[in-house]
Amino acid sequence: MNDLAGKTLPAKDGFTEAQRFFLAFGQIWCDNEREELKRQQIQTNPHSLAEFRVNGVVSNMPEFRQAFGCKIGQPMVRQNSCRLW
Repeated sequence: MNDLAGKTLPAKDGFTEAQRFFLAFGQIWCDNEREELKRQQIQTNPHSLAEFRVNGVVSNMPEFRQAFGCKIGQPMVRQNSCRLW
């Protein structure tokens, strides 16, 4: 059995391993909903809409910022990020 601890995958299609992780995370929440449905979900569903489940999470993660080379103050980076653990 190969020990892959500490090793990273090579870049593929121009994206690093970390970038591919975040792209996949975003893609699992992809949806295409009408504004009427979003409004209904906000009023009846206790869960966040998909866009906030992705953007709200990764915008608080320094790992996301590092993976894509984002600077504080850019749209996907919170100036006062929330870190629970």
